[in-house]
Amino acid sequence: MRALTVVPGTANSAGVEDMPLPPASDGAVLVRALALGVCGTDREIVSGEYGWAPPGQKRLVIGHESLGKVQEAPDASGFKVGDLVVGIVRRPDPVPCSCCAVGEWDMCRNGRYTERGIKARNGYGSDFFRIEPDFLVKLDPALGMNGVLVEPTSVVAKAWEQTERIGRRSRGFAPKTLLVTGAGPVGLLAAMIGAQRGLEVHVLDHRDSQEKQKIVRDLGGSFHLGSLADLGGLKPDILMECTGAPSVVRDAFGRTASGGIVCLVGVSAPGHKFDVDVGLLNRTMVLENDTVFGTVNANRKHYEDAVAALTRADKHWLARLITRRVPVEQWTQSLEQQPDDIKVVVDFS
Repeated sequence: MRALTVVPGTANSAGVEDMPLPPASDGAVLVRALALGVCGTDREIVSGEYGWAPPGQKRLVIGHESLGKVQEAPDASGFKVGDLVVGIVRRPDPVPCSCCAVGEWDMCRNGRYTERGIKARNGYGSDFFRIEPDFLVKLDPALGMNGVLVEPTSVVAKAWEQTERIGRRSRGFAPKTLLVTGAGPVGLLAAMIGAQRGLEVHVLDHRDSQEKQKIVRDLGGSFHLGSLADLGGLKPDILMECTGAPSVVRDAFGRTASGGIVCLVGVSAPGHKFDVDVGLLNRTMVLENDTVFGTVNANRKHYEDAVAALTRADKHWLARLITRRVPVEQWTQSLEQQPDDIKVVVDFS
């Protein structure tokens, strides 16, 4: 079978490799891949900045945003041949820590977790993969190719769950306004869930894209071009920062309404230093009861929440987020970002 592989820690080592079918030890369910989403984590792994191969192996099968159809499944697995499915990325650590022990491996406290296609486990970037039934999620067939959006949606589903938990610290917290910074796939999916919750949605991006503007407007939201400073007096109740751009992260602090919540979803690269008035920032956050928190990854509940959110969404709107499909043999082209890209997928179908 074809597999997309890389030597972690070695730049320009990505390629297509012929590999045997995955061993039964990988899981009882055999899945044929249909599509694989590509994101910034994949680009970091291919550039040699991140990633770990499985123990005893040199190369890693990359890919964590999966979509496939079941080819083989035991009778008691809960799956049958033909089911449209997505694989969960993270596996709990073997100790386990207190969070992994209760199924919240996304909150692992000792770092001994593993991740398909990222950390010490082969990913979903191959014609076939095997997986444990407990880490497989069934989709409504009507989602079709849009199902490749489940993994990134699971990340923002967790962000929303955590935001709402924090909001419940006050019985009077009734958010009306959402600002999302970044109109990439994660930002647009965060905006979609905000619109489903009935919030007034604003999306800020630095790039003037007519298509992204239409996508946001079709959610009933407002698209803004520029920086947070260009938004004037807009004070959202919830701000979801989805760019990871250090200057945007800095400017997000203290930008909400009183008692507001800033959720950091984007991951920043280290090495950026800015002058920040820490005293003013502290004064604002303390006196206004503001909250800033970070979130990453997702557990099974978040995947299920993501499936529900995508199933509620307009399928034509979702399809517009998938802007480019790349064949397996040219999969490294998916890593080269183009101006109109939103979500790029490797097409195995």
